[in-house]
Amino acid sequence: QALSEIEGMGGRGSNLQEMRVRPLAKRRIDVHSFCNPSGFQRSPYLSARGNFANVFQGSTEEGYNAYHADKYDEDKNPNGIINFGTSENKLCFDLMSKRLTQADMNVMDPSLLQYPDWKGHLFLREEVARFLTYYCKAPAPLKAENVIVLNGCGSLFSALATVLCDPGEAILIATPFYGGITQSIFLYGNVKLVYVYLDSKITGTSTRPFQLTVEKLEKALQDARAEGVTVRALILLNPQNPLGDIYSLSELRDYLEFAKRHELHVIVDEIYMLSVFDESATFHSVLGMDRLPDPQRTHVMWGITKDFAVSGIRFGTLYTENQDVANAVASLCYFHGVCGPVQYKVAQLLRDRDWINQVYLRANHARLKAAHTYVTDELKTLGVPFLNRNAGFFVWIDFRKYLKTGTFEEELLLWKRFLDNKVLLSCGKAFECSEPGWFRIIFADKAHRLQLGMQRIRKVLEEREQEILAEEKEQPCQSDQDGKADSTDEVIFVSRHQDPICASSSSLGDLIGLLQQQMRSSDWLQKNTAEQFA
Repeated sequence: QALSEIEGMGGRGSNLQEMRVRPLAKRRIDVHSFCNPSGFQRSPYLSARGNFANVFQGSTEEGYNAYHADKYDEDKNPNGIINFGTSENKLCFDLMSKRLTQADMNVMDPSLLQYPDWKGHLFLREEVARFLTYYCKAPAPLKAENVIVLNGCGSLFSALATVLCDPGEAILIATPFYGGITQSIFLYGNVKLVYVYLDSKITGTSTRPFQLTVEKLEKALQDARAEGVTVRALILLNPQNPLGDIYSLSELRDYLEFAKRHELHVIVDEIYMLSVFDESATFHSVLGMDRLPDPQRTHVMWGITKDFAVSGIRFGTLYTENQDVANAVASLCYFHGVCGPVQYKVAQLLRDRDWINQVYLRANHARLKAAHTYVTDELKTLGVPFLNRNAGFFVWIDFRKYLKTGTFEEELLLWKRFLDNKVLLSCGKAFECSEPGWFRIIFADKAHRLQLGMQRIRKVLEEREQEILAEEKEQPCQSDQDGKADSTDEVIFVSRHQDPICASSSSLGDLIGLLQQQMRSSDWLQKNTAEQFA
């Protein structure tokens, strides 16, 4: 079915209206999101699944291929592509390389060179249990028997999808979400995703953009069931990628109670739990709750990739009280195991609580906060709205005012324009965002790359702004309120650039944004006389 859809596909984009009227059963595959069917030919050497895997790729795979062929290097390739698209922490390589090469890490015991328990060496699982007990603030000590170790959280998603769902069944997830999950659960297990579409609209004083609610979960689940789709689980990302949201305890409880009512498993991905870099934000782990509504169907994932800035070390861990799930996942660890010497190093790292608290986390949080402040200050200067959060490595940015028609095709063109100007971002379609024009930028990078990358972004946006201004001068002044982000404390809002003759109907915030944008242009005073402005 997937292959026949690829061969019959036309353009790569679709708008939200088309997405919602398309039958849910087909939407769950949504090959537009992760396949590149251009020039697709069936290979006689591959099975149907092999052919599908051959063309399966992220919607911005073109960008990553371009980046790997033309990486920025301050000395060797200063005109290369700067990568603000891959969610990696590049701020703490100095700390980690020093710690991972100290004498206590360099052990090569014979037991580390033999096959381990497929769940992971017991010494490591015991250390993971102690680590999660401490940092998740668990009310009682967590148990090593409930810990399973795999080579990364992508493998964990694959394993869980395979053991919790049959082929063709589905898992519920709110959009926008980290798009790699689609690949993780689909390629091996042939499990689909049912989307809970969130949007940026504010409906009241207590709401926020892209807010997940039980009502939205209920609607998506009932719509799926009405079309005969079997939903087995719910995925929660906390902190959320790409939004940066941290769920409150009451929200987590509501989501888990919803899942219990419908007998859904809940897969909670907490891989950014130690990357909350501002004291004003508090992270609550599911493992820290006094009581889980359905402990046998609640499964928590974490790994060292993000929080310890070592994405090249593939290590993820699952905590579940359900021994049937634990044993089933462990059977797949044969294919996704972590080598013995790395297991030893990770255990040594996790038990060094003094170094983690006094050295690493202090430095990492300070560096993340400084980098986040720099990028968000630049966005404010540019008059670009964004979600102001304090977790993860990313900022969710509203570039909708730079789209004239507001389509995913135009979003892709803007993404390619950034790439042509040697900066790689991630566009909203890669996260299944329902609104064209949202982008994710990764800020966890060194200052010189952030500065140069933001200069390149500024250049693209100012050129695009001038093009829109030129087009607007040829058209009657029109209201531009549709499609904006709402003005709240959580969204830094500056309105779309408007021609001065339209400004009389704008709010004070609109005028401030207008002035900020116009005054950055060196020839603004020459083009705009006092008479015209009046």
